[in-house]
Amino acid sequence: MAFSTDVIFVGNIIHCDKPFNVRVLEKGFIAVRDGKIASIDCFEKLENYRKTAKNVSTIQLKNSQILIPGLIDTHIHAFQYPIIGIGMNVSLFSWLDEHIDKLEQKFRDLEYAKKVFDAIVKKLLSYGTTTACYNATTWTDATLVLVDSAIKYGQRALVGKVNVTVGMPGHLVETLEESIRDTKRLINEIAKRKTELVQPIITPGSALNVTTKDIPFFVELAKKYNLNIQAHMNETIDGIKQLESRPGDVHKNFTHTHEILTEKSLFAHCVHMTKEEIQKLADSGSAIAHCPDSNFNLLSGICDVRAFIEAGVKVGLGTDVSAGCSLSIMNAMRYAITASTALSFSKKGYKPLNYFDAFYLATLGGAKALSMDDKIGNFEVGKEFDALIVDLDVQNGPVDIFGEHTALELFQKFIFTGDDRNVTAVYVAGNKVK
Repeated sequence: MAFSTDVIFVGNIIHCDKPFNVRVLEKGFIAVRDGKIASIDCFEKLENYRKTAKNVSTIQLKNSQILIPGLIDTHIHAFQYPIIGIGMNVSLFSWLDEHIDKLEQKFRDLEYAKKVFDAIVKKLLSYGTTTACYNATTWTDATLVLVDSAIKYGQRALVGKVNVTVGMPGHLVETLEESIRDTKRLINEIAKRKTELVQPIITPGSALNVTTKDIPFFVELAKKYNLNIQAHMNETIDGIKQLESRPGDVHKNFTHTHEILTEKSLFAHCVHMTKEEIQKLADSGSAIAHCPDSNFNLLSGICDVRAFIEAGVKVGLGTDVSAGCSLSIMNAMRYAITASTALSFSKKGYKPLNYFDAFYLATLGGAKALSMDDKIGNFEVGKEFDALIVDLDVQNGPVDIFGEHTALELFQKFIFTGDDRNVTAVYVAGNKVK
């Protein structure tokens, strides 16, 4: 449960106080009350705060530690976790045919689903992913197992039952009526659980998996229940060609289906986009989930994230497991920097992402992409306390420390060399979950 008293964290604090701006507060403090941030300030102001607080306890960070906001994974396929690291360096559709379609069948077995979903939620939390936006599975019962796993282990999550009416093997395809019915059941079942951490998200798989006639029904569901929407878009050239050649359907991708472009819509990948398509996303307030790891692994291409940022599109990071080969958003940050740097070699005057940019995408940027920045993403007073204590001087860790480092140096080391061993404590809404 969340702290019943005021808890004050004292030490090095790092977060994005605004887009693409990292604020480093050395020897600062954050006060947490009832799971929310009550105050953040420099150490000199701490005694003044203590005078107004009651039943205060203090957590003093070591010199090798920093406090950062919880990491946000805006795109992940929970059921694919059993094959993480398998089948890389082939094209997306070859990989789906070879590994994914038959794997999803196993999730009719709810005991198997529980084993997998418990494992992925616990592992994500161990890496510091306090919020995850899940594509669960087409099976509603299995999707509810994932909901229960997130609730049990205290992770903040958006969980979607994947809607597929065309374009997949027969055992995965449903009628529109079945898809709407089962999505409503998911929404109602989550409501019955009375959880503030987990919410449903409408999840038409991609423009290849639903028709233009289907889309208004899913959009109407999102409007009726005030829910987010997530889908894949323009991940590969092959996928775009399939859409263009599909008979009886007129949309090339979701940017040509305006109903689905909303301020609460999130599109994964968006690797191959025209300037006009990017602008449509910006104008509608839609967001993208940048998944650089999987874009490399399945030979999809390199997403020019800078183009989206400059157009005003909201951007978060996704692991896209298991096309992505790591559950770590730290890994996604590194890939995002690498992908952007690779683009800069062939684009004159191109400004690649730096580690400040990547950290923003992994925290406040992800919160904005999920329309949750009123609750999470940074250490603004009034927001919920989703946070990590990161220690760069742990036994048997991935990196060694020799002497003193500034908070910013510790931060750089964590982004470029850290892993779950450095994440020594994880809090979600004030609850310690690791």
